[in-house]
Amino acid sequence: MSLEEAARQLKMAGHDAQVAFDCVGLGDLERAQEHAVTLRAAADAAELALSRALTDLTPEEAQAEGERAIKALEDA
Repeated sequence: MSLEEAARQLKMAGHDAQVAFDCVGLGDLERAQEHAVTLRAAADAAELALSRALTDLTPEEAQAEGERAIKALEDA
């Protein structure tokens, strides 16, 4: 997994967290739980990608790949 995938997963987790929060406020607990589960899966996938990057990339490579990852998400 790449840092681009980690960034994408973190963005998805953030979205799911907001939807779950909003669903709690609306009293739709079933939908809130569904989004809580998907945000956890996305966060776990991001953590796995970041853990791998910590072992595979130098700080310089991580910075360059991280910049590319964020730019790719902004362009999408």
